[in-house]
Amino acid sequence: RDMADELIRTAALRALRKGAVIQPPEGMYDEVCARFPYSETEDQLRAISDVITDLGSGRPMDRLICGDVGFGKTEIALRTAFLAVMEGFQVAVIAPTTLLTRQHYQTFCDRFRGMPVKIGHLSRLVSAKNQKLTREEIKNGSCEIVIGTHALLGKNIHFQNLGLIIIDEEQHFGVVHKERLKKMKHDVHVLTLTATPIPRTLQLAMSGMRGLSLIATPPVDRLAVRTFVLPMDNLVIREALMREHYRGGQSFYVCPRVADLKDIEDFLTRHVPEVKTVIAHGQMAPGQIEDIMNAFYDGKYDVLISTTIIESGLDIPTANTMIIHRADMFGLAQLYQLRGRVGRSKNRAYAYLTLTARRQPTPQAEKRLQVLQTLDTLGAGFSLASHDLDIRGAGNLLGEEQSGHIREVGMELYQNMLEEAVAAARSETSDEEAEGLWSPQINVGANVLIPERYVPDLNLRMSLYRRLADLKDRRQIDAFGAELIDRFGDLPEEVEHLLKIILIKHFCRQAGIEKIEAGPKGAIVTFRNSKFANPAGLVDFISRQTSVTKLRSDHRLVYVRKWSKIDNRLQGSLNLAHALAKAARP
Repeated sequence: RDMADELIRTAALRALRKGAVIQPPEGMYDEVCARFPYSETEDQLRAISDVITDLGSGRPMDRLICGDVGFGKTEIALRTAFLAVMEGFQVAVIAPTTLLTRQHYQTFCDRFRGMPVKIGHLSRLVSAKNQKLTREEIKNGSCEIVIGTHALLGKNIHFQNLGLIIIDEEQHFGVVHKERLKKMKHDVHVLTLTATPIPRTLQLAMSGMRGLSLIATPPVDRLAVRTFVLPMDNLVIREALMREHYRGGQSFYVCPRVADLKDIEDFLTRHVPEVKTVIAHGQMAPGQIEDIMNAFYDGKYDVLISTTIIESGLDIPTANTMIIHRADMFGLAQLYQLRGRVGRSKNRAYAYLTLTARRQPTPQAEKRLQVLQTLDTLGAGFSLASHDLDIRGAGNLLGEEQSGHIREVGMELYQNMLEEAVAAARSETSDEEAEGLWSPQINVGANVLIPERYVPDLNLRMSLYRRLADLKDRRQIDAFGAELIDRFGDLPEEVEHLLKIILIKHFCRQAGIEKIEAGPKGAIVTFRNSKFANPAGLVDFISRQTSVTKLRSDHRLVYVRKWSKIDNRLQGSLNLAHALAKAARP
C-alpha cells in the first residue's frame, strides 16, 4: 500500500498538471493519413482514436501501444508526431539502436516530404558537425522532430518547446532513462511503443497507471513465422539458406557474441558456398555499418551475419529466413523481437532456433524456447509479455528492479492490494466501498505464505490466495484450513501462520484496529482514525488489566507481555484482537 501511495504521488504530479490540448488540424492531417500505403486495421484505428482523445483531454498523455512487430505502431507514432508539430510543439522520438533511428529518420523524411516539418537525426551514425548543428536547431526551436538514440537524454540537449516524447522498443530502456524522460517536463505527452513490454511496464498498464492500447489484428495477407527449435545441424541450415536463396529472398544469421561471427562466416563459406555473406555488429565504425546495411537492403548480399544489432524494428521485407545461433543464450522478448525481423511481407517466413548438440539447456532457457515455439500465431507479443510477467514477476513499480517475484504476499494478493490502493487514492470509491477495502496491518515477524513445496502449481496457489482474500469470518477460515489439509496434507508452519493472521485481521476489522505490531515484549495497537467504536468497553477492558495495559497519549494501546517465540506472539495477538472485538460491541 505504501508503494502504491508513492506511485500515485508520482503520477499525481502529471495528472494534476495541465497538458497541452492538441487537436487534429483539418486538411493537412487527412493528407498525411492518405499517404499511408496500406489499409489501417481496426485495432490501429482504435489506438489512433485513443491517442487523439488523450491529446485533447488537457492532461499529459501516458499511453502504451502494445502491438506485434510489423503491425503498424510506427504509423501511429508518425500521425501523433504530426499532430504535435502542427500545434507548434517539438517532438523527441527515441529508439534504442543506431540502425533503428536511421530507419525511422528515413521513414519520417519520406512521409513528411513537401510539408513544413523540419526533422533532425542524432546518433553515432551522424557526423560531429551535423550533431552540433542539430543540437543548436533543437535549442532555438527550428528543428521540430528529432529522432535519436540515448544521445537525446544527454545534458547538452535543450528543447525550446518539447510537447511529445515517443519511445520506441520501450523494453530496451532502463527505468532511470524513462523517468529522466518524464522529468524533462512534467506536462509532456508520452507515447510508448513496444511488442513485448517488460513485466514492470505491463504491470503499470494493467493496474491502470497508464493507458493501454492493443494492436492484435495482423495486416492483410500476413502469415505467421514457422518456428523450429533444434540442435545445430549442418544439413538443415544449408537447406534453409538455399531454399530462401532459390526463391529470391535473403536471410539473417544471428549470434549472441561478436566472437562467434567469424566462425559462422567460415562455416557458411565451407557448407553453403553459393550464398554471399556479410558481417555486421555494433563495434564497427558508423560509416561501415551504414554501407553494409544499405548494401544488404539493396540485395547485394544473401545472408547478413550479425549480433542482436538487427533486433529492433528493422524492416527488410525480402528477408524471410532467420537462423539464431545458441538460442538458449537469448532472453524471451529478445528472441521474439528477432523473429519479428522476418515475415514482414506476404511470403511465409521461417525461424530456426539452434542449440549446441548434446548439451542440455538450463530449465529457464528451455521454458523460454518452449513458450516461443508455442506462440507461433500472429499478434502473440502481448501473450508473450504476460508469460514473461509470470516467469520473472512484476518487479518494483517504483524502484529500478524490472522483474522479481513478490513472494511475501503472492502475486494475486499483491495485485488486489495495488488495485484497491489505486482506486482509493484516485477517490474512485465511495466511503462505504472504502470501508470494505480497508485492511488491517499485522506485524509479528512470522513467515506467512503458501510455500511452493506444499502447493507446487503456481496457478493453483494464486487461486488459493484469491480465495483467502475473500474469507469473511472464523467459520470460513476454519473450513478453508480443513480443505487444505484434505487436499494437500498437514499444514506447514507458514500456512498455519497465514490462517492465524487472516483470523486476527477478521477480529481487527470488528474492533476497528488499523495495526498490531507485536514483538518479544508485547504489542502496540493502533486504532482506525484514533477512535474506538465503544469507548466504555475499552475503559472496562483496560481497567481489568491495568498491570499489562495502558493507553498512550497518541491513543495507541500498549499491551505488555513476554513473547519470545513467534507462535506465542501470534496466539497472543489473536487473543488480544478477539478481546478488543468483544469490547467494541456496545
